[in-house]
Amino acid sequence: MFSEERRELIYEKIEKLGRILAKDLAEEFNVSIDSIRRDLSIMEEEGLIKRTHGGAISQPNVRQKPQHHLTRYGDSNEYQNAIARKAIDFIQEGNTIFIGGAAIHFAMLKYLPKLISYTVVTNSLEIAYHLRDMMNIDTYLIGGKVKESGNITDALANDFIKQFTLDLSFITAGGISPKGLSTTSPEVALFHKTIIENSTKVIALMEHTKIGEDLFIKMHSLSKLDLLITDREDSEEKLELIRSSEVKTIYAYEDD
Repeated sequence: MFSEERRELIYEKIEKLGRILAKDLAEEFNVSIDSIRRDLSIMEEEGLIKRTHGGAISQPNVRQKPQHHLTRYGDSNEYQNAIARKAIDFIQEGNTIFIGGAAIHFAMLKYLPKLISYTVVTNSLEIAYHLRDMMNIDTYLIGGKVKESGNITDALANDFIKQFTLDLSFITAGGISPKGLSTTSPEVALFHKTIIENSTKVIALMEHTKIGEDLFIKMHSLSKLDLLITDREDSEEKLELIRSSEVKTIYAYEDD
């Protein structure tokens, strides 16, 4: 069994039981306790679990396990579709735009303008693949190590994206609060911070489930955020905290 497969099984066990002892894992997988400790250290660095004395516990409030690519790029939900339809209204002739590899970015594909010419920069193999036949779009794929999701966010990708000046970037994150945009991985946070810093205009696409949430690591403050597009399912109280940071907010409706 590869170590990656073992960590997948360890994660599933911790999610199911809530906590686990390293010695029990070593016995179950017939490996040394040092191997298990290395597994747990890697998983903690990735934000999947929290290590304890002698084992580990789950930490659902810090991180959710990334969606499998078949789920991420499956049918978009009503909120994602509504937000995606609203987002494409901001794309103009000749723009250079960034579209990432999140589920809401995939939802945008079916609504992208076909009658004007513009450039898309993406770090997603899936997004680039679907754009290959759109003759009105020049597509640039950021290089680097490809993750299981098909996204590229490593140090090479971070250096690559610095070469571009982006007119408009469509950003999403695991959470947004007055503290800023946040995500689950330091690598992803650094990459998107570079995207934001190299963008003339930044639009956050965030479903209501992400409003008021703070995840493992801060991606960027709200200072560079020009607009937040969300749906109407969340409380006004949470949204008011975002608007108090002088972030303009508009709502997307299912029938927009």
